Amino acid sequence: MTEASRSFAGAERADPADPGIDRLREIDGDGTAWWALDISDARALIAAVDDGTRSVEWASALLAAVRIADADQNALHALGPLGARWRMVGQPVTACWPSEGWGDLAELVAAAAAGRPASRRISTSLFDDATITVSGNPARPDMLIVSLGGRVADHRSFWLVRASEQRYRSLIHHLPWALLQVDATAMAPIFEALRCRGVTDIGAFLAAEPEVALRSRDIVRVTDANLKALQVLGVESADRVIGSVDFVFSASPETAKRVIKAHFDGARSYTEVMKLRTFDGRLRDVALTVTYPTPPERLDVSMLSLDDITDRLRTDVQYRQLQADYSRAARISMLGELATSIAHEVNQPLAAIVTNAETSLRWLARDEPNLAKAMQLTGRIAESARHASDIVKRVRAMAAPRAAEREALELNIVVFEALAFVRHELETRAIDLSMRLGSSLPRVLGDRVQLQQVIVNLILNAVQAVGTKGRIELCTAPDPHDGVAFTVHDSGPGIAPEYLDRIFQSFFTTKDEGVGIGLAICQSIITAHGGTIGAANHPDGGARFRFVLPVAERAP
Repeated sequence: MTEASRSFAGAERADPADPGIDRLREIDGDGTAWWALDISDARALIAAVDDGTRSVEWASALLAAVRIADADQNALHALGPLGARWRMVGQPVTACWPSEGWGDLAELVAAAAAGRPASRRISTSLFDDATITVSGNPARPDMLIVSLGGRVADHRSFWLVRASEQRYRSLIHHLPWALLQVDATAMAPIFEALRCRGVTDIGAFLAAEPEVALRSRDIVRVTDANLKALQVLGVESADRVIGSVDFVFSASPETAKRVIKAHFDGARSYTEVMKLRTFDGRLRDVALTVTYPTPPERLDVSMLSLDDITDRLRTDVQYRQLQADYSRAARISMLGELATSIAHEVNQPLAAIVTNAETSLRWLARDEPNLAKAMQLTGRIAESARHASDIVKRVRAMAAPRAAEREALELNIVVFEALAFVRHELETRAIDLSMRLGSSLPRVLGDRVQLQQVIVNLILNAVQAVGTKGRIELCTAPDPHDGVAFTVHDSGPGIAPEYLDRIFQSFFTTKDEGVGIGLAICQSIITAHGGTIGAANHPDGGARFRFVLPVAERAP
């Protein structure tokens, strides 16, 4: 510390006639902060500004040579480090003054040292529209007095603000989610100009003038990226991503338009799944979430979250394929159980074809062939052939590998189609089947074959439960919760209470030769259709299985 600095280090040891000390002592309570600066070690750098060598490097070197000689309580609160006056006095200005203000202060110090007016309006993180003034004292040429006054924007000190921001940045940088900080303030004048032109539907505007979206992708800037974002983007340094946000939307240009639209419409956030081309050439599926700032928040900070879901989507596809294979295996197993019924169903039209063909030949073999009868019988042959073909198509559709197809269906028709598979089982066991099918039911959105599979499974379970000469009741009806319900009620022994909670579990069965996949598949199919399925014992005896499907307008 220089002699001049020591003389200002404690007001009790200073010359009470010194006007600089008086200014530091006589604080008027308006929040103005005062410093005394020792510039004795910075004279060469101060002189250099007159030689036209002013630069960022010059400003930082100058203030590093200027020492803080004294400070009032407001200055200590605003810029003083924790630990009171002794940790501030004698330190270079660069140790306490925010780096974004070094250029302004260095120029003011140089002007005041040369005896020129030195005052400027600035904005800082602590003061709104502040005025900084640097003045000299002819009696003490190496001492300058600095005052900073204005409307207080943040009552915390610079050190507390910086520590808070550092904690925030550290937290953001180590979060397990990929985050990009974006400055979208350049969009404000564009939005304002569009509103002045009367644009209200910016989506239609961008479709007509796509170059606006391209320009927006160029002028909106990425200002920071956390560690997880660097990993997702395939880079090692944030320097690679800081700049135009264009790279985020290069593989999904339409997403950029929707992000702009959400911003223009005043949305707080926007989310969608998009494709992202990384810097190392990979194409990834990411869930993009944009959080837009609103006043009084900082308008230059938007946050982009990039959740890489590529592996998750791949796993979902594999799971759906496995589920489809599982379902198909269950259908084939079910068809194996119905082999006798299917053979009987096919044999009926084949037998009719043979009978009608033989009869037709006899009519044609007469001395006077009866062509009218032959034509009638030929028509019956064609009808029986179509019937056999329909049965084969139905069985092949049930067994074939296929992607699920959703369409609006009448549940009653699906029930009738499913009954064609089990009619022979019901007849050979002399089972009494009754049906109460609701009229004018709303349609459900579903896959016809999958719903047939569910209904056939439930009816077969009922058939096996009642044995011979039992009773099965089928019912369709509106559900109170805006759906359509299907119920199977049998006259069998019911479900043991200890099995009710496990009845839909995979590989759980009470049958000696069962594998326990039928009801599990039923539950999987109904759940995929957005419906529910359940089992219970009926108050009048027997078991009751019931599923509910949402109507087509509300189905997923």
